[in-house]
Amino acid sequence: MNITADIFPVGVSDRRIDLFEGQYRVPNGMAYNSYLILDEKTAVLDTVGEGFGEAWLRNIRAVLGERAPDYLIIQHMEPDHSANILTFLSAYPSATLVGNAKTFGMLGQFFRGDFPTAARLTVENKGTLSLGRHTLRFLFAPMVHWPEVMVTFDETDRVLFSADAFGKFGAADCKKPWEAEARRYYFGIVGKYGRPVSVLLNAAAGLPIEKICSLHGPVLEGDLTPYISLYRKWAAYEPESEGVLIAYTSVYGHTRAAAELLAEELKKRCCPEVVLCDLAREDWSFAVAEAFRLGRLVLATTTYNGGIFPAMREFLSHLTERGFGHRTVGLIENGSWAPAAGALMKEALAGAPEITWLETSVTIRSALSDDNRTGLVRMAEELTAEGGCRVKPNDAPTAPAAPVRRWVCDVCGYVYEGESLPEGFTCPICRVDASHFKAEEPAAPAVPVRRWVCDVCGYVYEGDSLPEGFTCPICRVDASHFKEG
Repeated sequence: MNITADIFPVGVSDRRIDLFEGQYRVPNGMAYNSYLILDEKTAVLDTVGEGFGEAWLRNIRAVLGERAPDYLIIQHMEPDHSANILTFLSAYPSATLVGNAKTFGMLGQFFRGDFPTAARLTVENKGTLSLGRHTLRFLFAPMVHWPEVMVTFDETDRVLFSADAFGKFGAADCKKPWEAEARRYYFGIVGKYGRPVSVLLNAAAGLPIEKICSLHGPVLEGDLTPYISLYRKWAAYEPESEGVLIAYTSVYGHTRAAAELLAEELKKRCCPEVVLCDLAREDWSFAVAEAFRLGRLVLATTTYNGGIFPAMREFLSHLTERGFGHRTVGLIENGSWAPAAGALMKEALAGAPEITWLETSVTIRSALSDDNRTGLVRMAEELTAEGGCRVKPNDAPTAPAAPVRRWVCDVCGYVYEGESLPEGFTCPICRVDASHFKAEEPAAPAVPVRRWVCDVCGYVYEGDSLPEGFTCPICRVDASHFKEG
């Protein structure tokens, strides 16, 4: 079925795959979307995953017949979308590859050796390409979720080809609601990059978008507000619901009994939603998605080898890696002779922004006691009390902040704060080493500072004026694109 009169889906579905990116369970398969725009000049947007090249070419020929495409637009170099570039060029050697400078830099990395001679068109951010009736505008989306990513807006039919943004798990015919599998996809794969996603949403806000065509999942059309609103919440790490996730691990059932008792007490108090999750049995990406969906989280686990039970330790690692914060968190620990899991879980979340800790915590020694049951009742009361919890969040200021030294990555703009970079430090976003970080001397926190905002990618430079010859460290545009704000 056509997307518009001139735009056709030519992608494929992978129903054999069990793990996407080697770690996400996809029981409903995976869609590798590709699109074809038919005009005076024809353009194909992205290829498909390895092993599906011939099926993809058949889909293209079903639309074009013997006609050859003029352009292959490469929005994202991840192999599930770029694996068949050589297959495409073998079939259509006269086609022009369209990408940005970073796209073509990665092209040589993925396809080593003698890459066939092919025409290339290097586009700039906000640049356009005319196909005849259709005009395509390219918007760079660095770190959503790779640095070379760009999206394409068809100004004629008002279709946004959004690369991995707005994607979801599942084959093309998967009937699961978009929200559930899009949320799991977002927080699993894109969730670390909330700020770049917000920048992309802001850049696209002024476009008259009527349809969104992602590289995974269905075409979104009609009222797009619910999809965009969810993405804005996700990018800002805001909860969707004030329900409670109780994430637990249990060796002999006693910690599970505590989690189940807490759930019962919450339901008695009309908690809007209570979700129980056994981390040893539940796929971690489902658990992570639920933790970001709900406003409150209770962690319950056993002290194991003097530390945190492995499944809980892994869960906490996934949360912190993806920017978890802005939530209320409670702790239940179990330990027969030296319970330590509660303090260690709190330590694991010490760097998370705006964590509000429950006043009530519960320590179980082997099996539930009457005191434990009383504590769980108090915890349920606190979780459902009007106005929420009564303790300060992690980052609530208790004294004027002392000046801190800032180290700025000259590749992606990531800022590390501390007296010095740790030994062996690498950028958590773009993975370059410490040689790419430059020190900024700390400024007194009370002194107002001018902010200069890039109108392309949203990067903020703070200072009285932009340095001579300044270029944006993220998207590389010059100082003319910076406005004070």
